[in-house]
Amino acid sequence: MTERVAIVTGGTRGIGAAISELLAADGIHVAAVYAGNHAAAAELAGRLTAAGGSVSAHAGDVADPQFCRTLVAGLVTSRGRVDYLVSNAGLLVENSVSRMTSEQWDQALRVNLSAPFHLAQAVIGPMTEQGGGRIVNIGSVTAVMGNPVEAGYGAAKAGLLGLTRSLARAVARKGITVNLVVPGVFETEMTSSMRPEAQEAIRAMIPLGRRGDPRELAHAVRFLLADEASYITGSVVTVDGGLSMGA
Repeated sequence: MTERVAIVTGGTRGIGAAISELLAADGIHVAAVYAGNHAAAAELAGRLTAAGGSVSAHAGDVADPQFCRTLVAGLVTSRGRVDYLVSNAGLLVENSVSRMTSEQWDQALRVNLSAPFHLAQAVIGPMTEQGGGRIVNIGSVTAVMGNPVEAGYGAAKAGLLGLTRSLARAVARKGITVNLVVPGVFETEMTSSMRPEAQEAIRAMIPLGRRGDPRELAHAVRFLLADEASYITGSVVTVDGGLSMGA
């Protein structure tokens, strides 16, 4: 069978790196997209290649529609197909509502909501021609719980639900499924750098009593990409240790 190809945005660090690693271990070529941390991208590519995986690293701005189109076209030319799109890249800028600038608001929507749309728009053609594909968007519990200093981020991630279901309806008859995975708080560089008291406050809010391992979220994504998940579309899979249930 022709080697399958996956695009994973934000795919070289944190949750994205865990997704890239799991897919590469399954024999899928992973096109890991990143914003600018070349050292992290080189480390991931080297590690996965040494383990026998196939990976290519692509630096660029996923909020730029032209970059999205060029990325997909390049993979179709070099690899012959695009089977999976995992829109994981996110931008979190914290600021109070009263102090948030219009630029911060616009950037939050561009990266967290517009980028998944432009990437989906770019892959629908190739996926249709090859007979199907899978799209998974990565949301956030902030979309349902809210956060006083993350209005732009929360609004964009909430918009991903409407985008996911609209896309799912638009491409269902083309053999393409579109689903949303909603992560809670995971063990990443960002959460580990928080003050100890902040980390404890977050831990206390999670019914399971711990932050998630990025590999746990990666397995949920992998499930939705599987051939056996062909009857699941427009769905929301929440992986948050129960956080979004509230106190």
